[in-house]
Amino acid sequence: MATNTDPAGRWSLVVPLKPLAYAKSRLRVSTGERLRPRLALAFAQDTVAAALSCPQVLDVLVVTDDVVAAGALAAMGARVVADLPGAGLNAALAHGADRVRAGRPSAPVAALNADLPALRASELSRALAFSSEFPRAFLSDADGIGTTFLSAGSGVELRPAFGGPSRLRHLASGAREVPPAGLDSVRRDVDTGEDLRVALALGVGPRTEELRDAVRLRDVTRSAGPAPTGR
Repeated sequence: MATNTDPAGRWSLVVPLKPLAYAKSRLRVSTGERLRPRLALAFAQDTVAAALSCPQVLDVLVVTDDVVAAGALAAMGARVVADLPGAGLNAALAHGADRVRAGRPSAPVAALNADLPALRASELSRALAFSSEFPRAFLSDADGIGTTFLSAGSGVELRPAFGGPSRLRHLASGAREVPPAGLDSVRRDVDTGEDLRVALALGVGPRTEELRDAVRLRDVTRSAGPAPTGR
């Protein structure tokens, strides 16, 4: 998939992804161990595909040490860089932002969770449009506790504080909170079986949709069909 070619004012997104052997460990209870890494990759693929289709996004940089995920996401058009061993999520995001700005110093940068399988490009576009008015901005997760998106404008340090009750940390850091109304797909990260039920009901991207029956969450109303990449 090609990325946008006009760099003026376009965002670079940084997406962190654990090695698939360890990703989405809380899903194990609901999906079983064999399906869990496949779901983690599908979530990331649908997240990256939707992000790349957003008109305000120039490119997506994935930070991961997983060889399989790196190959799959690079084939979609993402740029992939190796993680910093043992450094943690926030260090990975800062590393990704530094790599973006090593090549494009004035780039506005945003961190985006890799587990947003229902992500719609139109909703991401609205979050980016709001964020462009502030030095830093963030969007809370569906529970209003964590964070799924954090932005930093041109020349502004990202300063990620993801993990646990990160909404309050990002507020305390001076980042402006993006109004959550109408941004359900950007806020719906998936950590548990119940999260996955909600995401499936919203309508997920094609890679996650392919695994719906394997997950056996048959009490979820099937959407009219796999949500298109540029939703």
